[in-house]
Amino acid sequence: MKKILLLSDTHSYIDDAILKHVKQVDEVWHAGDIGSLEVTDSIKKLKPLKAVYGNIDDTKARTEFPLNNRFMCEDVDVWITHIGGYPPKYNNKVKAALVANPPDIFITGHSHILKVMPDKKLDLLHMNPGAVGKHGFHKVRTMLRFKIDGKQITDLEVIEFETR
Repeated sequence: MKKILLLSDTHSYIDDAILKHVKQVDEVWHAGDIGSLEVTDSIKKLKPLKAVYGNIDDTKARTEFPLNNRFMCEDVDVWITHIGGYPPKYNNKVKAALVANPPDIFITGHSHILKVMPDKKLDLLHMNPGAVGKHGFHKVRTMLRFKIDGKQITDLEVIEFETR
């Protein structure tokens, strides 16, 4: 069993409140728009990190992290990308690959809107943790925490921070 913290759109922002949650999980997944690599370096000092770069990320982030990150966690096939859309309005850059070989969990960022929803047609769970940084239109900073045990995804929690 693994406890996962899912975050996105930090836009160079990291603080002790975020790091407190990092310390409580086994792995951290970042869905892009990292901003400064100080964010990911701070996380990596505490826990293993899987991440992708986003549209605001510079060459350093694009060198360190991929555009798409597909991997197995326990028995769950996970695909993280920054700009991927959501069911059924997937981004055209990922739609064909997504339909041809859907993962169990499809994770995106970019919108700053927290969404967790099933795609019954593709038999996958779409997750977007919203934005935990302080840049953007969102009013509440959010992250997601959940557990993966074998093939099961359980104990999904929304973590909210103060209104910006």
